[in-house]
Amino acid sequence: MENVQTIEPLITNNTVIVGILMTILGLVFYTSGIKNPFIQKFYDIFPPLLLCYFLPGLLNSFNVFDGENSPLTTIGSRYFLPACLILFILNLDLKEMWALRKRSGLMFITGTIGIVVGGPLAVWLTSLVAPEVVGGTGPDAVWRGLGSLAGSWIGGSANQVALKEILQPSPHLFSAIIAVDAFVAYMWMAILLYGAGQSKKMDALLKADSSDVDYLKKKLEKRAKENARMPEAKHIIIMLALAFAGTGLATYLAEPVAQYVSENYPQLSTFSLTNTFFWIILFSTIFSICLSFTRARHYENYGASKLGTVLLYMLIVTIGMQMDILAILDNPGLFIVGILWISFHALLLFIVAKIFKIPYFYFAVGSMSNVGGVASASVMSAAFHPSLISVGVILSVFSYAIGTYAGWLTAILMQLASGAQ
Repeated sequence: MENVQTIEPLITNNTVIVGILMTILGLVFYTSGIKNPFIQKFYDIFPPLLLCYFLPGLLNSFNVFDGENSPLTTIGSRYFLPACLILFILNLDLKEMWALRKRSGLMFITGTIGIVVGGPLAVWLTSLVAPEVVGGTGPDAVWRGLGSLAGSWIGGSANQVALKEILQPSPHLFSAIIAVDAFVAYMWMAILLYGAGQSKKMDALLKADSSDVDYLKKKLEKRAKENARMPEAKHIIIMLALAFAGTGLATYLAEPVAQYVSENYPQLSTFSLTNTFFWIILFSTIFSICLSFTRARHYENYGASKLGTVLLYMLIVTIGMQMDILAILDNPGLFIVGILWISFHALLLFIVAKIFKIPYFYFAVGSMSNVGGVASASVMSAAFHPSLISVGVILSVFSYAIGTYAGWLTAILMQLASGAQ
């Protein structure tokens, strides 16, 4: 039998590949800041986050480099992911979360429930009509890919990648899920942004009193001016030290725990509890929540979440380099699953907002704090007023803290709904 030879990628040097990935990040962020109507329109349709996934995916698909077998992907998931989660959660303010509980908190929790319940419901409904769409076995089992999507829709990209590592969908399936995520999530975000421009009409529809939103604008605008600080080199070094020391500690603790569970309770592999990465994310989250009760939380004033965002985008391009951009063509029915899923999320939010007469601001930010995390929630908050960005950030930080676990629960429920083993 004649051997089939694998075509050698055009570029195999990892230093060169890192240079290409960072160039992509630089070009995307530079051009997205250009005040040109055509360019701004382009980025309205193709957001920077999406391009940071798809441009490396294009290079991988056309064999410029072999992303699937690159060590850079492991570096991204094992180093950058826990570190950026720590920097995001560092600013978790449970007292502030409690103060927001009545309206924004209620809508945030409603949005989370909409994702946790909506995913399994969408899978179950689809399985009744087209079971092959939500079927598959092993790494190609669709519930694994949809489980990573649940992480994106309860938290953001960092949680999505964490669940990708925990659930281990195939790169081919994950590529399709990224396409669904981009199309459905940004379509929903566009609808919410349109509603932000009609917020008075939306409040009238919901019969809501938005006077507390106006009060919140003034209060947060004053606080932001008082607390902002210019970071020095020492602040950046300390933030990186906290992030990577936490990552190292989490990894040190995770390996023996995962090994113990694997040896003594192998049946728990069904729930990913024998997966080392599950425990790395768990311990990283616990570490960062503990730090949020110390003076370390004030490093947010020096840009901890911005530094976390840098690490997140460096992670995203390493994930993108594994993508096969044509994968969605194998299962276009996944778009229907995604639309059903987000529709349930939206319907539940509307019902609760209507019953409790909650302003549209809390409706929109409560949704985006789940679906997309800090970036999307910040954009949505700013659409109402720049001073309200911190509301979206606070909710999103909490979303990051629970996203991996709520997403994991959603994945298990979708596994049951699909009838997969």
